[in-house]
Amino acid sequence: MRKFWNWVKNEDGRTLFLDGVIAEETWFGDEVTPKQFKSELFNESGDISIWINSPGGDVFAASQIYNMLMDYKGHVTVKIDGIAASAASVIAMAGGEVLMSPVSMMMIHNPMTIAFGDTAEMKKAIQMLSEVKESIINAYELKTGLPRTKLSSLMDAESWFNSKKAMELGFANGILFANESAQASPEEGIIYSQMAVVNSFLHKLPQKEKKTGTDISILDKRLELLKY
Repeated sequence: MRKFWNWVKNEDGRTLFLDGVIAEETWFGDEVTPKQFKSELFNESGDISIWINSPGGDVFAASQIYNMLMDYKGHVTVKIDGIAASAASVIAMAGGEVLMSPVSMMMIHNPMTIAFGDTAEMKKAIQMLSEVKESIINAYELKTGLPRTKLSSLMDAESWFNSKKAMELGFANGILFANESAQASPEEGIIYSQMAVVNSFLHKLPQKEKKTGTDISILDKRLELLKY
């Protein structure tokens, strides 16, 4: 049986890699798969890191993984290095800390299914999808704190988030490989850069005035333009 997960143990602890489509082997009628994952997860204790690169898959399989990780006693750190889309984004919400690569993406959308039958069966399918959506929103709401109506609208639109947008909305807590200053918002970064230039300019201003005798009022006006 080919698994969509892989555990690696080293001096830093345990790392779980979730790659590819979730539940490539069906979880329906196959109790070995969820039991095996749970056995491997709880086989040892301690903090764990989870690397996710998955387009999603079976929402019920993802829900089981989410529940297992939420119930795990150690600290769970999620690291998204490629994509965490659809059901994979649900698993990501189990992280006490969610970190995204600066080139990674997250995508959320409405659940989908295949249904056949008469009008009554179609209505049942619609109702089922509605309830599944509400259960997914539960996980998103718990992580982000966003209103349910906002989350529902984002799912309706099939929303894609880069790392900064995911942080802004609360789906992620930080960006991998970035220092503290690099994680500031674009506006903060621009302000910091402008102020650095201004301070550097002011520091050199007295020396330049002595050498050239430039009118200080002209420099003041240029400085005001630079700040703006």
